[in-house]
This record gives sequence, structure tokens and C-alpha cells, in this order.
Amino acid sequence: MRRSTHSISLPLAAAALLALAAGCDRDNVKVYKVDAGDSAVTTAPPAAVAAPAAATAPGMMPSTMPEGLPVPDNSGLPKLKYTLPAGWSEKPLTQLRVASFAITDGAKAADVSVIPLGGSAGGDAANVNRWRGQVGQPVLDETELKKSVEAAQIGDQPADLYDVAGTNPGSGEDERIVGAILHTDANTWYFKMMGDSALVEKNKPAFVAFLKSVQFQAPTGAAPTGMGMDMSQLPASHPAIPGMDTAATATSAAAADKPAWTVPPDWKEGELMQFLVARYIIAGSGEASAAVNVSQLDGTGGGLLPNLNRWRSQLGQPALSDDDAAKLPTIDATGAKAVVADFTGTDARTGKAARLVGVVLPLNGRTWFYKLMGDPDLVGRQKDALIQFVQSAKYP
Repeated sequence: MRRSTHSISLPLAAAALLALAAGCDRDNVKVYKVDAGDSAVTTAPPAAVAAPAAATAPGMMPSTMPEGLPVPDNSGLPKLKYTLPAGWSEKPLTQLRVASFAITDGAKAADVSVIPLGGSAGGDAANVNRWRGQVGQPVLDETELKKSVEAAQIGDQPADLYDVAGTNPGSGEDERIVGAILHTDANTWYFKMMGDSALVEKNKPAFVAFLKSVQFQAPTGAAPTGMGMDMSQLPASHPAIPGMDTAATATSAAAADKPAWTVPPDWKEGELMQFLVARYIIAGSGEASAAVNVSQLDGTGGGLLPNLNRWRSQLGQPALSDDDAAKLPTIDATGAKAVVADFTGTDARTGKAARLVGVVLPLNGRTWFYKLMGDPDLVGRQKDALIQFVQSAKYP
């Protein structure tokens, strides 16, 4: 069968979901209808196991989106391009999904979804344990979860893959979930295949190949004036969402007004990537280089510790504890305290030695993330310049 390559736009709604997530977790029994006959895959909430505390943290990936929201305008946003595996069929986009597929084999069915969320989306442990609950498996702590992770690749970026087999708590049928998680500077991407256990196992190689084919492409249209979602469009019956003004538009990093900075003379503006407010490239001697990425998220942006550990994972370093994070130095920046992190390791994308200096600044209901990463010696020489750059910022 012939494979085909497709591209889709990233919906606006996903950019605003970090704040939405805490209020939209309506994980009741859901039925996914498939094209073959009257068969369906039914999933139930993880009631059979105790949900971990982190599962209710603000920013955790919700399972559904409130009904009644308008179709977002995707013009000017990055596009997701991929190679569609043989035997997979595209499904209409619904709720949080930016890609959706059905896999059928007689009465057997599986569902594939792609969902991006802002920040760390509550942390990998909470979301993987939610997946485990959907197939009747108990909650595991982070140490045990790390033992089960498989290395994967989404496009040219390293990702974590989890393979969980069990039974549907509602139907008692054998089910399996194969899910991959990719952390980018501003978002967490969830690629998930779930359904009949044998069918999912059979399609795991195709799923892995699909992940490798994914490309995040630059938008073809003009950049939109805002990438948030107007919360006033929620249905009247929807419960209040903590920290959100339903009459206002939720903001994202790409929509935020750019602060006025004093940019070091040897920093050159680079091409903006998804949801970055600013990007600068620094050239060193020989092939040495580094980049500065600036992004912002509403509220805490998923929390200080998850974001620090996301940076550490990019360097192949183990996670910090709360105590470790509390010992990090701070600087004065625009009348507020910003945390400064300095990590060294191996760049997971290139396999080369790298150093990362990051500054996390909570300010006026938002959190700003400044990340300098690249050649260790060059980053070391540019660390003071990054601090001065952060301290020079004048926010609108």
C-alpha cells in the first residue's frame, strides 16, 4: 500500500491549554467510533487506581476540550508534516488534537492522537500514570517509570516512549497504549496509540516510523495577531477555570509583546521557532556556536522544577529535587527575583558536549524563560552577557 505525506496546522487552542487544563479534565467514559461496522473502542477513567498527586496539578494534560468552542484559525501557525503509515486513516480533528487517526483490522480498532500543550503539562509521571490507569495498571513512582521508558525519535529530536499493556477497566478487554512524549522549549507533545492490544502491538513499528517522519514546519501565512483562545466562548455551563478571566484572551509566548532589551553586539537575531518571543545566535571560534531562546507562559508555566528538569533532560542529566532547586542562585531582574540555572552535559540532539544557562523569571502573572545553550566554553564566556541581557529588559 502507498504511503502519503500530509501536513496540518497547529490549532490555536493548544497554545492556551496550559491554563485550561486544570478545569477541563472530564475523563468520563468515552466511546471512539471507528469506520468499520459498529465496533468501538471504549475507555474508562483510571478509577481503579489511585491518581498521583501530580495528576491534578495545574497544567496537566487534560483528556478532553469543552464542547462548543469554535474551529480555530490556524493561518500563520507552524504546520505538522508526517508520512501516513499504510493502513491508517485520518479522522476529523476534535478537542485538543492536531492530528488524529484510526487503525482497524476487522472488529479490532485503535486510535492515534497528537496533542501539544504548553510548558511541562503537569509532568511526565502524572500523564504516563494517567495512561496506565486507562488500561488498569497501577501508579508507579518516577524511578520505576524511568525503568520502563524506551528511547524514541520524533523527527530529529529525542523523545521518551512508553508501552503499557493491560485491560480496559470498563469492558475487561485487553488494551495497550504506546505513547511518546517530546519536550520542546515551550511545549510538551503527546503522541499516543491506544486500542486492541494485539493491533497496537502489531502497529508499534509503524507508530515508531510515523514519529520519525514528523516535521514541524514554519507557517506559510502571515503571523496571527494573537495565538490565544477567547475564553468568553466557553459554554455558559462550563465551570470557572482557576486563574483565568473568561472575558479575556489567554496569551501565549508568540502573542506576547516583546520586551525592550539591550542586545549584546555579537548576538545575531535568529529565525523564530514555535512560540518563541526571541531567538539569538552566537558564533564562536571554529564550529563553536550557541543560541539564546526566550519564551513566556502564563502563570507558573508548569512550575519551576519541571522546567529545570526538562532542561536537564536535554543534556542527559538526572532530575533535580525540590531541595536542589531551592539552592539555585537568584538575580534581581526588573524588580523581581529570577532563578539562574547552570548545567553541563551532552546535547541529546547532537551527542556533543554542551552547557546550558537558564534564567526563570516570574513577573506580573507570567513566567519568562531565558535559555543559553551550546558549546560549553562559548556559553561560559556568554553567561554574564545573558544575565545583563535579562536585567536590561523593560516589559510592556
